[in-house]
Amino acid sequence: MKAFPPLLAPRDGGAGGRLGRTGVRSCPRGRDRVPVPAGCRCRAGRRRSATAGTAGHFGPGSSRPRARCYATAAAAPSAAMASLGTASPELRAYFSRHNLLHVYEVLLCGVIVMRPEDPLKFLEEKLREITEKGLDAVLWYMCIDLSLHPKLKRISETYLNTVFGLDGDQLMTEELCAKAWDFYSRNLMKLYFGGWIKYNLLKKNKRKKVKQKMALAVVHYNVKILRVIIQKWSMWVQIHKEKMTLAVKRLQQIFNKIYLNAVVKAWHAEAHSSLKTKAYFESLANENQKGCFESNDLTVRHETSHLPEKALLQIFCYVNLVDLARCAQVSQTWMLLTQNSSLWSDINFSSVKHKVQDQIVVNILQKWRPYVLHLNLRGCCSLHWPSFKSISECKNLQDLNLSECQGLNDESMRLISEGCRSLLYLNLSYTGITNGTLRLLSSFPNLQYLSLAHCRKFTDKGLLYLSSGKGCHRLIYLDLSGCIQISVDGFRNIANGCSGIQDLLINKMPTLTDRCIQALVEKCQQIMSVVFLDSPHLSDTAFKALGECKLVKVSIEGNNQITDLSFKLMSKCCPYIRHIHMADCPNITDASLKMISPLKHVLVLNVADCIRISDGGVRTFVQGSSGAKLRELNLTNCICVTDASVTEIAQRCHELTYLNLRHCENVTDAGIEALGNMSSLISIDLSGTSISDMGLRSLGHHGKIKELSISECKNISDTGIQEFCKGTKYLEHCHVSYCPQLTDEAVKTMAFHCHRLTSVNVAGCPKMTDTCIQYLAAACHYLHFLDVSGCIHLTDKALKYLWKGCKQLQILKMLYCRNITKQAVLKYTAKLEKQEHNDADPPSWLGYDRDGNILTFTKKHTSEPE
Repeated sequence: MKAFPPLLAPRDGGAGGRLGRTGVRSCPRGRDRVPVPAGCRCRAGRRRSATAGTAGHFGPGSSRPRARCYATAAAAPSAAMASLGTASPELRAYFSRHNLLHVYEVLLCGVIVMRPEDPLKFLEEKLREITEKGLDAVLWYMCIDLSLHPKLKRISETYLNTVFGLDGDQLMTEELCAKAWDFYSRNLMKLYFGGWIKYNLLKKNKRKKVKQKMALAVVHYNVKILRVIIQKWSMWVQIHKEKMTLAVKRLQQIFNKIYLNAVVKAWHAEAHSSLKTKAYFESLANENQKGCFESNDLTVRHETSHLPEKALLQIFCYVNLVDLARCAQVSQTWMLLTQNSSLWSDINFSSVKHKVQDQIVVNILQKWRPYVLHLNLRGCCSLHWPSFKSISECKNLQDLNLSECQGLNDESMRLISEGCRSLLYLNLSYTGITNGTLRLLSSFPNLQYLSLAHCRKFTDKGLLYLSSGKGCHRLIYLDLSGCIQISVDGFRNIANGCSGIQDLLINKMPTLTDRCIQALVEKCQQIMSVVFLDSPHLSDTAFKALGECKLVKVSIEGNNQITDLSFKLMSKCCPYIRHIHMADCPNITDASLKMISPLKHVLVLNVADCIRISDGGVRTFVQGSSGAKLRELNLTNCICVTDASVTEIAQRCHELTYLNLRHCENVTDAGIEALGNMSSLISIDLSGTSISDMGLRSLGHHGKIKELSISECKNISDTGIQEFCKGTKYLEHCHVSYCPQLTDEAVKTMAFHCHRLTSVNVAGCPKMTDTCIQYLAAACHYLHFLDVSGCIHLTDKALKYLWKGCKQLQILKMLYCRNITKQAVLKYTAKLEKQEHNDADPPSWLGYDRDGNILTFTKKHTSEPE
């Protein structure tokens, strides 16, 4: 049987180096196999003792004896391993764990091949080397010099025949050829497979790059297409704008021609009519002289109006019912216009509430019921069942206001619920409705706005009907102001039936507590606006509950339990809030304004009567995200606010239209001068401040202010009013009350420069006389409100001037005017909507006596009786 070459011999011997199928004994380590024919006896081994130290025949030049020594060295550890086959497992494990057989093999091979003169010293040196290199680096030939290593040749010229004396037939075996072919096939397959993988990866990368280039090409193509489309679209828009501009110019030219023709025609007709009238009166004079009268000679044609019908209809929309009836009597044309259905879609009986009777309401509604969409009966106390029956026949009615209708009851509401199914808005405030009416509200499936303010006859049980049946599930606005009988259960019933509420008004309700708000918010989480005026028992807990809602508007007034924590919750939970009204809350400090300064959408801020607010809070808020967007700011009675805040407001708040600094005593002309550069400011209240004529003059440079209030400003004189009014022609509201130093000259300048005035207050100005009223009546024909209380020198002439000049005056206050008689009041104020008058002496708090002398108050001595 032929043996394998040294490098390809199988490890048939296993770990013990036993004889394999080929008769070759292998090294225990497997990788350094030395083929030894079975039964080989190495002569070099046998002669070792005789030839020790002699290199003559078996020296380095002799290959055959040295090869036999190699075989002997390789067979020695195999024999040792074979002898351990019968040893105990512990001993075998010990040898295997410490690699003793490998060490033994290395040392023995070195001693056999090298044949040192001092073997003990040789072994000691080699053991030290093995110790330094470690057992992992142990090789069987590491103790043999390189010069004595056998030289490997090609497989066809192997050294085995030299070592073991074998011939070529013993070398080229089938097993060797099979292994060689297998090795060659695997290497060839590995080479080809690697090439195939590289080819596929290259192809895949190429496809990926092509795909990316195609994507870029598509994007580039789309961008080009979009650019072409935008260019063509912009060209079309430009052409369209030019066409529209040309069309507008042509239409304007046509309109101007038509308007000019109409004006010329009207002027010609008026001139012709005046000539005929003149001729008529001349003929009358001539006939009177002759004693005969002939009235049929000339006829006078009078055209009531040359305005277009659409313009007249638009004017008639602003006329109340009484005046509309009077217009219908002017001419046949106007009578036909007053019968237009568009004028009767919105009927307001509230403007003539003291004259309205059932018969009037019935007649109007019977005639125009198909067209009525909005009906206002607020304050019509004299209406009864016939009127409500007529209301029920208005099937298309959408907005119904029955506030303050004392004749309304549950039976009347039953009639309305049967006929007016399309109602969207329903106002039942200040009426005597009970639970029966609330039960009928389910008859209005589309109801969205409901006011039950100050209706105190229904109970929590009535509110339960809102959630039963169809209920009022579409309700988005609810007003429960003054309904002090509602408890926590009532609010819970509202939440169960009206979960979509967005606007909630609960004013003048001292019984409102945090638990009520918590019960309501449990299910009504769409609330956007809350108004809780005069609700002193609410605290930060209510705001914590409202934090679950997306609030946009918050209004609270007269509460001493709200603290800075509410503003912290507002800043955290309400990022889109726009309206903040927290007036008369004394526990609010500058920290509150600092907390809401990051909010970006605040448009209205009212912290009136929050006396702990100072410059630090105002400046921080104004410098925040909402400062540039703020439109309304109310700092009334914030006594710690100074000119520093006002200057910061003028620099930051570019869209501010309303500013209230009432009773901010530390605000002076220095701050007001900064406000003079604000082009957006329309309304300003500086009452009770330290402003003087200089500040008022700076404010007048603005020119766009419509509302000005400078009451109780002791440093203002007629000169300041004159300087302000010269630069302001748009002033509509002017309050200069309780300024005893002002005279008629101030009102004269006001009337001369500000013809648009609708509201004037000169109460508490004792130097005013009938002359100032004469100026107002002659120039300010749009005046609606006038307060002259405390003007002790006014007489009946003032009322006569107002009666002649101010035809639109509606409210007149004349308290403490002892020179105005009651007869004149009854005569000249009969047509006013509201008037107040008494002839008592002015009270001491006005600061002057009945003759206009300024009173000086001195402190009483502590010993004096009160």
